[in-house]
Amino acid sequence: MKFIPASIASRSLPATRVYGIAAGCLITGLVAGYALRAWHAPAPAPRAAAVSSALAAPGTGHMPTLKEMEQIADKQAAPLLAKLKADPNNSGLLVQVGGIYHGAHQFSAAAAYFSRAAQADPSNVAIRSKLAASLYRGGDADGAIVQLNQALHYAPTDANSLFNLGLIRWQGKHDVQGALTAWQQLLKFNPGLSPDRKAAVQHLIAEAKAGANGEAAAGRSVQP
Repeated sequence: MKFIPASIASRSLPATRVYGIAAGCLITGLVAGYALRAWHAPAPAPRAAAVSSALAAPGTGHMPTLKEMEQIADKQAAPLLAKLKADPNNSGLLVQVGGIYHGAHQFSAAAAYFSRAAQADPSNVAIRSKLAASLYRGGDADGAIVQLNQALHYAPTDANSLFNLGLIRWQGKHDVQGALTAWQQLLKFNPGLSPDRKAAVQHLIAEAKAGANGEAAAGRSVQP
């Protein structure tokens, strides 16, 4: 799922576990700050995927700075922006541009284009997931939650939205009960989940409960 700079909290899942959960998914990451990786989202467009490596000259080890990535993204988005001048409400073009800026870690710009796409196609759950991802990566967990709740307004049983909502509530808001509610609804409304994905959600539920119980125990131990 598409697609939480907020970084994963210290109690995040191990990277190998996270990659297993997110296999075949949305935006790009659930690791080192990429908290939204939807299960069914399309892979990033080639333009977006190329942004982070466009300046890495072979053999130099040079990694682009955020400013350099922004400049590359601007160049790559230019042809699409030219098309948008003639068709400003084309949600497909807006999503492509948003994907380029999201891939370049320009989350504010990405959110702006995804927001326009959502306005043009309000009931498109996948677009709202992408918007939620950019908002979360830009530090706006509350805004991301609003978008996922809006997605659930249109598709109340959507597994991706419920999965991501749980992640953001847990990692972004430290709202264990809210996360558990989302994940339990996911399991309830989607009985046909594949065994591995069902196990992944159950693992997250167990992790969240264990963390909450540990914090509660620690709190009791310091009571006078």
